[in-house]
Amino acid sequence: MWMHGFGGFGGWWLLGMLFWVAVIVGVVALVVWAVRSAGRGASAAAPGGDALVVLKLRYARGEITREQFEQMRNDIEK
Repeated sequence: MWMHGFGGFGGWWLLGMLFWVAVIVGVVALVVWAVRSAGRGASAAAPGGDALVVLKLRYARGEITREQFEQMRNDIEK
């Protein structure tokens, strides 16, 4: 009599399996988020970081010319 809720015992194991699938998906999503957050922090220049490092990155990416790089480097090193 008590087995009417989810079609008998079979429905409960399906519900349990869906629960564990959701838990595993959640853990994987948390790990992916943590890895991406750590990667962004390491590669992006932080505000207030070393100005010369930021300048070198901008030059390497082609955002500024050699003349601009030299002028800014001289300003930073003063």
